[in-house]
Amino acid sequence: MSRIGRQPVEIPKGVTVTVDNNHVVVKGPKGTLEREFPKLVNIKLEDNKVIVTRDSDDKEYRAMHGTARALIQNMVKGVSTGYEKSLEIVGVGYRVAKQGKKIVLTVGYSHPVEIEEEPGIEFAVDGTNKIIVKGPDKQQVGEMAAKIRKVRQPDAYKGKGIRYVGEHVRLKEGKTGKK
Repeated sequence: MSRIGRQPVEIPKGVTVTVDNNHVVVKGPKGTLEREFPKLVNIKLEDNKVIVTRDSDDKEYRAMHGTARALIQNMVKGVSTGYEKSLEIVGVGYRVAKQGKKIVLTVGYSHPVEIEEEPGIEFAVDGTNKIIVKGPDKQQVGEMAAKIRKVRQPDAYKGKGIRYVGEHVRLKEGKTGKK
């Protein structure tokens, strides 16, 4: 049995989980998430815990067992506490500003780049060089943070660009002139 799949998912106070066949709906203070799981796993509620089981020991069943449990855990955590990713902008003249429901990035192009919030995602700007992406869906938060980072990825020579907070960028050595 999968070590992760075997563990039950605890449901905190203020969060409700409903299971209809393999359609799971999780509601909490941060929003509502729902997902349809394949018939390879069986999902049931037992005294404030979600339990995921499987019928067979085939490879697909084993793989889906741990995955389904982890996805349900992420849904429960997302609607109760939420997820966030922080990005920082490094470079002379590079900055970010929030205008309503979008952020405006000035990162060395001839024009500012505007990125709008998607439903369920919220931007927060800390100072002029830090962006925080928040939301209940872990996957959606990660995708939006990656989309923002892709606007100007960190340069390998000077280190300028948009990077995750705590991300280490290895700088290459520049050319050396031969005499």
